[in-house]
Amino acid sequence: MKHCCIIIFTFFIGFLNAQTIETYEKPPIYPGCENQPIDDLKVCFNNKINQHIFNTFKVPQIVSDDSYNGDIKILFEVDKEGQIKVLYVDAVYNELKDETKRVFEEVSKVTPGTYNGKPTYFQYSLSVKIPLVDPEVLTNEVKALPNVKEVVDLNELVSNEFDSVNINTTKYEKLEYQSQLNIPFTHNYYAKFDQEMNGLGTNSHTAAKPFMYTEVAKYYDFKAEKEALIKGTDAWWSRKLYDEHLVAIQGKDYWFTIDPIFDLQVGKDTEADFNTTFNNTRGVLVQGGLGKKFNFTTSIYESQGRFAEYFNAYAESLKASGSDPAIIPGRGIAKRFKKNAYDYPVAEAYLSYTPADFLNIQFGHGKNFIGDGYRSLLQSDVASPYPFLKLNTKFWKIKYTNTWMWLRDVRPEATVDDAFLTKYMANHYLSWNVSKRLNIGLFESVMWIDSNDRGFDINYLNPVIFYRAIEFATGPEAGNAILGASAKYKWNNKINLYGQFILDEFSLTDITGGNKSWKNKFGYQVGVKYFEAFKVKNLMLQFEYNRVRPYTYSHNSIVLNYAHNNQPMAHLWGANFSEAIVIGRYNYKRWFADAKLILGKRGFDFNDGIDNANYGSNIFRTENDRIADVGITVGQGNSTSVFQADLMAGYIINPVSNLRLFTNMTFRNYNPEANTAAALNSNTAWFNVGVRTDLFNWYNDF
Repeated sequence: MKHCCIIIFTFFIGFLNAQTIETYEKPPIYPGCENQPIDDLKVCFNNKINQHIFNTFKVPQIVSDDSYNGDIKILFEVDKEGQIKVLYVDAVYNELKDETKRVFEEVSKVTPGTYNGKPTYFQYSLSVKIPLVDPEVLTNEVKALPNVKEVVDLNELVSNEFDSVNINTTKYEKLEYQSQLNIPFTHNYYAKFDQEMNGLGTNSHTAAKPFMYTEVAKYYDFKAEKEALIKGTDAWWSRKLYDEHLVAIQGKDYWFTIDPIFDLQVGKDTEADFNTTFNNTRGVLVQGGLGKKFNFTTSIYESQGRFAEYFNAYAESLKASGSDPAIIPGRGIAKRFKKNAYDYPVAEAYLSYTPADFLNIQFGHGKNFIGDGYRSLLQSDVASPYPFLKLNTKFWKIKYTNTWMWLRDVRPEATVDDAFLTKYMANHYLSWNVSKRLNIGLFESVMWIDSNDRGFDINYLNPVIFYRAIEFATGPEAGNAILGASAKYKWNNKINLYGQFILDEFSLTDITGGNKSWKNKFGYQVGVKYFEAFKVKNLMLQFEYNRVRPYTYSHNSIVLNYAHNNQPMAHLWGANFSEAIVIGRYNYKRWFADAKLILGKRGFDFNDGIDNANYGSNIFRTENDRIADVGITVGQGNSTSVFQADLMAGYIINPVSNLRLFTNMTFRNYNPEANTAAALNSNTAWFNVGVRTDLFNWYNDF
């Protein structure tokens, strides 16, 4: 795979260079044109063909008797030996067709055309006017093509079509900023236009992510942003390094760009026995468009890495069934690299089609996110990429998002005949701008598996059906449905309030009875964003609180948990936790800085005299093993205090590809009541420096 990426990258560089080198194409040479300059050979060839047609062509009597005025359409070819052959003739009279073929049979053999010095085929189409006109009696202005109404060198057409992608001949107009492509979702970059999207009176919908460029372009000028950051010289290497895509090609109805992907970093974990941490990612990103309604993107990553001790331990706790030692959080299954590192390839891609202004359809392999906060209790991007089909429908003050996903359970207990279990998930999310200030969202999700040859249940393809009713109709054990809601209130142009509520299961009698039943499986989020905080331009402050009760997202069937690839599909911590987050983000020109502080309380399983006790944090366990029916509280079990602070600062090398130079410091303290495999007492200081193409969120706060 490493060699493959190198070969692909080398190919793209070679392809780029090829665009700046003209191919050596020489047209066929008609007898008598040998001494003409190469640029005049085509005109000479046309003139000679025209003269031959006039001298040789005999208009059939029936055509003359009818005083016919019209055209003959001819397609002919010059082969590698210089023979001219008629491929097709179209005319009103069969006699005209026969005469045309006779005339071309008498054409002299020519010198064949060449491509890069080798003989090749050339095809021409032409239209001959009837009656014929003597070229010798015409003015010089029309003498070149007297009888030929239209002469088209088909090889030239193909050549021009190829040459039109030459980056030196067609200026790229930054078409991705007007396309239906998704803006790569990173919290840092989305903060740049968060305020513009959330201004009072805007009819934007900000929960379902990633956004398409066309959605954000109404409120934020991407071209102006990039142009304001231009710093390179006119030299090719300077433009490509600082201001442009490596390859940007545009034709009449298409465009695409190619950029290398890097995530090269080295660091130190003060708690680890090994000397350094590192990540070595190389890849390629290709994106483009065909026409105005169809866009695509694909990215390939080849990576090797060794991370902080707590990160490695978590990755290995996610281990899939089989010999592979770990799953890199948010990326995918990893194999061993050298002694204590990992090799983890990743590929992401999607197609985006907009058949109407109100509808966008996407099919791909990637991630999705629903929410206005740093975390999401509905659907997050913390898990590995997965196949998905998504419909975004927007009209009036409503945006309706349907997502169907193909997920995997890779644990040994869910594996059959060494094959991972396929799970299916379908989401509805309806966002409604109730007023200029208030937005309300309604969420519904269902998870099911391929049991009893059920496969992908076609019932869930209905984009407007109520999933809970379908789950009930197919049997209580056939799926796991979850309901949710979100809200956002624009206090003013500077302050936004937001929140989420997730409901997995509840018992009304138990809620009113106040016995803290295990059945009350729910969670909530509240948060606030402060733009241009304290009148400092480009400074955004954010506070967020998340709380999820034990056993939420789990199920009495261990395979119907709300997870993929051993990672939660919602909050990274699973369930049975409370968490407070403070975030600050600032940018000035190409400089940026982020700070994040997390204080939390988690409750893990441990053996306190109750065999196989489930305290509700591990969403992969069956809730049938719960410790009790009542008296269930957040943080129960092996109560663990969590503190984490992340500081990052850097410089944007290329704002077009989002290539960044950065340094990052993480301070993490994990303090459980008892040391277990799931919760180890640790005190980590992790320092990193590197260069990264920032295309997705890296989460290390688990």
